[in-house]
Parts: sequence; structure tokens; C-alpha cells
Amino acid sequence: MDVVSIDPRTGEEVEVVAQETTTAEVQRLCAAALAAAPALDDLGRAGRAALLGSLADALEARRGDVVAVADRETALGATRLNGELTRTCYQLRLFAEVLQEGSYLEAAIDHAGDSPMGPRPDLRRMLVPIGPVAVFGASNFPLAFSVPGGDTASALAAGCPVVVKAHGSHPATSQLVFDVLAEAAGKAGAPEGTLGIVHGLQAGADLVAHPAIRAVGFTGSVNGGRALLEIIERRPDPVPFFGELSSLNPLVVTPRAAAERGGQLGRELVGSFTLGAGQFCTKPGLAFVPSGPEGDTVLEAMAAAVRETAAPTLLNEGIAGSYERISSSLADLPGVSTVAHGGEPQGPGFGAAPLLLTTDAADLPHEVTEECFGPVAVVARYDGEKALFAALGTMPSSLTATVLRGEGETELPLAVSQELRTRAGRLVYDAYPTGVAVSWAQHHGGPWPSTNSQHTSVGTTAIRRFLRPVTWQGAPAEVLPEELTEDYQGIPRRIDGKLQLPRG
Repeated sequence: MDVVSIDPRTGEEVEVVAQETTTAEVQRLCAAALAAAPALDDLGRAGRAALLGSLADALEARRGDVVAVADRETALGATRLNGELTRTCYQLRLFAEVLQEGSYLEAAIDHAGDSPMGPRPDLRRMLVPIGPVAVFGASNFPLAFSVPGGDTASALAAGCPVVVKAHGSHPATSQLVFDVLAEAAGKAGAPEGTLGIVHGLQAGADLVAHPAIRAVGFTGSVNGGRALLEIIERRPDPVPFFGELSSLNPLVVTPRAAAERGGQLGRELVGSFTLGAGQFCTKPGLAFVPSGPEGDTVLEAMAAAVRETAAPTLLNEGIAGSYERISSSLADLPGVSTVAHGGEPQGPGFGAAPLLLTTDAADLPHEVTEECFGPVAVVARYDGEKALFAALGTMPSSLTATVLRGEGETELPLAVSQELRTRAGRLVYDAYPTGVAVSWAQHHGGPWPSTNSQHTSVGTTAIRRFLRPVTWQGAPAEVLPEELTEDYQGIPRRIDGKLQLPRG
């Protein structure tokens, strides 16, 4: 069956990118990835760091082509996509630094000796690659969470070959970027099979079921994640599944913040929930705003900003249809009122009108606590802290939770933080959650349903998903990895319980 690229601005088919990948071809790609795994590991940290740098350089060299195809396929705009490509290249180079620094290996040596439990053997432990990884591209980030994204970068850094399931929303972008990366990987000395790509739903199912695949990275819906988990559970050897799934990302405006800068907060809130057409996994979908005149100022500013916002183009027909259905049903709920509409879609394509709704926090409908992908947000008005905390206690877990404070305010923000810390992976103060910086300290995850694991999919510790620990007991020096040999000093190691840093 043809894999077709569609222009979301018109809704029309543009080109046939590929044929859906057959089961036999999936098997060939997985076998190639399995065969490549030892050689990719043997490149060592320096070799893989060089590989990641080469991939970044290759993407930069084709920036114009990549951005043009991605814009035609996603309608996200050249400015956004250039920024996303810059982020993607930075991410690849950052993982090269992770490899060079080496602490991610968690190397530890306990020499043989006496202990309170008796004689202890020589034990040496570090993390090693888990094996070939399946990566599922995301619809909303065709570069940062797709073929060249964080899952691929962290898996390759770990020493794991990657087979990517291209997302049907941007198959031409996926194929172009894959071709660029595959060529660069070959020139950098990576073994054949280091990278692979498949197209089609059945190919994705075949990929997850293949015994060569040792872990799965996924960004998408809860239903999509559940479907893949069911396939994994039917395997004779279930493997780790790292899914980023659904997130409401509640935001709290304190009364003091509303009084001090209500108009500014209202405008900024709309900028956040309409960013990228509201198709960010970190979009603040539910904002708690105090009742009374100060909160009215926030809401009025939000309403004015929404009315001035043109209808964006959504990524695909499925998202556009879901947005229309879910946002309409939210607006029709008892106790929910429509505050403002943005511009109506003009012409063909997958346009969507921005929408601002409001309700009472004391009588919060369950439906408004579920994610709606697209440019809609609900404002829940709360009358006092008791009502606020009662509502916060009903929140589902999310990737983020945000508090907008007054100048120097600590007591209420601290209490909100304590309430939401158990159900969010990132707590944001006096800013907006839609940006996710790539860094050593970043965590992009959270309890179910935001993710199904304790790991991050953004930042340097994302590499931990694709590694597993091995201990060598009483091992002769010649069988040890270099990083566990006695005189090696190139990375941080814990030796007999004491942390030793590299010399030189």
C-alpha cells in the first residue's frame, strides 16, 4: 500500500513517499540491527561521540531541504522548524558530550576483601547497551521527537542500533531525514544496520513484536501506547516500553500574581496554550484562576488574546477531527461556558478555531481534566485556597505543573508544589511549561498517564532507558571493559565506595 504525504494546509495528497514496509522487510531490518549491535558497541564512547557529531553536521548541511519538506508536511512554519532542527542538532552533540564525560556508565569497583558479612569477591559494575531499539516518531515534532529525535540520539549514544517507525503525518520528512542520517552514519564508520526505517501501522506492530528489538521508545496517545504494550505483553520475552502519552499540565495563578500582573499573565497564557497550534504535550490545558476582580482581569486578557488569534492548521485530519469533537463536547458540558473564539478556519485543510472555556473549580467536570490536543484551554475559577486544593486533588498526573506567583510569594506556591509534586515530573515557576530545554538537569516525564516509566525522554539521562547493568565478578583483566580496568582514569568511578574523578 502507498505511503502518501498530505499537505495539511490543503488536505490534498502531494506525493507517494514509499510503500508500506512488509513483514519480511521488517524482519530483515531487525536482523541487520541485531548484527550491527556488537560493532556499534565496539566503536566505543569516542567513536559514537564522533558518529553523533557527524549526524548533526549532516542535518545542518541539509537544513534548507529538511525545513522546506517539514513545513509543507506539517504547516508548522519555517521559524518553528528551523528552531526544532537547531535543537535536534544540539541534542545529538550534547549526547556526544555525555559519552565523553562518561559518568552515565555508573562505573563502580569493589575490590576483593573482608566485609561484615565475610569475604567479598572482586566486583565491577557498569551499564551496557540493551540492544536494538524501536523508536516511534511523534506527529507534533517531526525533527525533535521523530527520526532524528531524542530517542534516536540517546539510543545511538548508548550503543543501540535504532529502527524508526516513521509517523504517517510526515512520511516525506521522515524518509528525507533518515536518508541524510543513514548516509552520514556510513561515512562515519557505523556498521550497516545501525539505522533502519519502516512505514505503516502493521510494520510498527511487526517491529515491536520482533525478538531482536530489546526496547521501545514511543511518543503518542494513550490508546496507541496501550496497543503497543499489548503486543509487547504477548511476546515470549516482554521488553521495556518507554511511552510519553497524555498530559493536562495544570497551571495555578495565585491571587497575588493576578493582582500584580493579571493582564500580562492572561496574554502569556494564551501564547502558551496556542503555541504550535496547541499541539505540545506540555500545553497548559487547565488553568486555575482566582475568582474576583483580579482573576477577571486575567480572564478578560485571555479572551481578548484568543479573539485576536487566527485559526492555525493542525497536523493531520485525525487531530483536526478529534479537536473539533472534543472541544465541542467540552463547551457543551453543564457548568462550562465559552469565553472566546479565535479566528475561524479559511479555505481547505485542517484548520481549527482557538477556544477559551471557563468553569467553576468547586464543581469541576471530569472531562476537563483530560487532554485535548489543539488550541483550547479551560479556566477553572477558584474561590479560596480550600476550593483550589480540593480541585488540585482531582488532577491526573502530568508532565508538568506550573505556579505563577506574586512578587516574593512563597507560602501558597509551596503548598501547591507539595500537592502537585506527586503527580508531575517538572514543576515550573513564573514561566510556562511549553518549552522543554535539552540539558543535564531536565526531566520530561511523569506518572501515568503522562508516561509509563520513571525515566525522561528529554535531557542527558534519557540514555539510561537503553542501558542495562552488568557486574563482572572475579573477572580477569583481559575480559573487562576498558572503563573497569584497574588503572583506567578517564571517567568518574566509585571505587570501594569512594567517588574518584578523572585525572588530567
